[in-house]
Amino acid sequence: MNSDTAWQALEAHAAELQSRHLKDLLADSGRFESLNYAHEGLLLDLSRQRLLPQTVDQLMELAHACDLPGWIEALFQGEAVNNTEQRPALHTALRLPASATLQVAGEDVVPKVHANLARMAQMVDLLHSGQWRGYTGEAIDTVVNIGVGGSDLGPMMACRALDEFEPEQAKSIEVHFVSSMDGSQLAALLEQLNPATTLFIVSSKSFTTMDTLANAATARRWLQEASDLRDEVLVSRHFIAVTASPDKARQWGIPLASQLHFWDWTGGRYSMWSTIGLPIALKIGIENFQQLLAGAHSLDEHFRHAPLQQNLPVLLAMIGIWNINFLDIHAHAILPYDGRLAHLPAYLEQLEMESNGKSVCRDGSASTHRTCPVLWGEVGPNAQHAFYQLLHQGTEPVMCDFVVSARRYTGQRETLQRQHQLALANCLAQARVLALGDAALGADQGSSQPWQRYRGNQPSTVILLDELTPRALGSLIALYEHKVFVQSVIWGINPFDQWGVELGKTMATQLLQVLDSGDHPRASFDQATNGLLAAIGARRKDAGASS
Repeated sequence: MNSDTAWQALEAHAAELQSRHLKDLLADSGRFESLNYAHEGLLLDLSRQRLLPQTVDQLMELAHACDLPGWIEALFQGEAVNNTEQRPALHTALRLPASATLQVAGEDVVPKVHANLARMAQMVDLLHSGQWRGYTGEAIDTVVNIGVGGSDLGPMMACRALDEFEPEQAKSIEVHFVSSMDGSQLAALLEQLNPATTLFIVSSKSFTTMDTLANAATARRWLQEASDLRDEVLVSRHFIAVTASPDKARQWGIPLASQLHFWDWTGGRYSMWSTIGLPIALKIGIENFQQLLAGAHSLDEHFRHAPLQQNLPVLLAMIGIWNINFLDIHAHAILPYDGRLAHLPAYLEQLEMESNGKSVCRDGSASTHRTCPVLWGEVGPNAQHAFYQLLHQGTEPVMCDFVVSARRYTGQRETLQRQHQLALANCLAQARVLALGDAALGADQGSSQPWQRYRGNQPSTVILLDELTPRALGSLIALYEHKVFVQSVIWGINPFDQWGVELGKTMATQLLQVLDSGDHPRASFDQATNGLLAAIGARRKDAGASS
């Protein structure tokens, strides 16, 4: 079967199922058993999706028709799956064990990966033991990660999620994150910090990112104002560069001895497994960071070798294809019922929308299919009091991912265990009501008032972790990474470039030159931009005159 035939068969199948409500599908006593899948401590429940078990079979036929197994092997073999930049996407290599081998362009990349991890472990040990000292000789007690996008979202998400796994030796270091280009985060933070005991991690693949370098320059000036030592001394003691461009970092002033490196085949949004994960290792210790890698590697092995019909990333991805391309659902809510995962929605927004927010296929032709939906989300209990109104009674069909742990607070106070029970109850209740609507209450129990009715039939997936640990989080993130790749194969797009962000950067540089020069009236952009530049100039002139 070719992909066109498989696509047409699914369109016909979707038309047949269009009138079937989830409350009818869930009446099947064997439905959960036939639509839940597990790997290690992770369970994927697809029983509340608007499909039949045979729908999954047809989706797998489409995956085979698109040569998904071949693409998976190409990814892991280090082939140039990032075709527009002619390089591989080897985030999976970053979590390979030291005993593995992977030849890329005639070179085994695994020893270099582990050499960098060992170098990172040395830095972590120096900081945890108090041996890394600032310009006064005092031990560093505060680390500020300066990055943006993948250099910020991934490390911050993991640090917040795994905060309770902080070992004793890590408690001497406080970790902060700064990303906003307007300086508001950094300015407020610097007021609270001691320059003599603060270290900055400048995380930038290219070491040319405007946002990151602006914040780094502000931090540098702050240190210069606090000390009369030479700039090179301050920078060497108070800055670490994490980059794929060591020469540019050295030109900025950070010596090689204070640098950690990764490679151009590590995409920013896939980089938390690399030395970009330094803040994570500082927060949870190098042993727990290795468990994070091990969890991701376990899911990699599952993705590479499990049959498609039992393959969790493939199943999660193909359910998304079903919803987007056959059920016409283009909104996706990420709903963790665990406050530790508060930053997971923002992380997945970048992972999915920057990867698959494309309308051009690998061969340069325009896509004939809808691709990535709009993602958003929030911690479930907050979302219940915010946008669940739309989910339950709005006009927009939305697919939802619920993420929750079966266990938490084991051996701790009964009141905390009770709170976890409350989170579990609300997670399951919301998934149930989204699927069944008023029928969740039983026959004839719904309100007769139309504004109090629940239509249900909103599809959702429940991702159940045994408990949230570094290994489990690694598996969870790898699950979503591979889901993104699978969907890119079905849509025929490249998920590893992000040309859509480049033009805005170029235009910002041009506009910055005009704003710096103050020559607003002579700007030669479009009328709207020229008008705003003139308005900004006039208001600044008026403010200057009044002062």
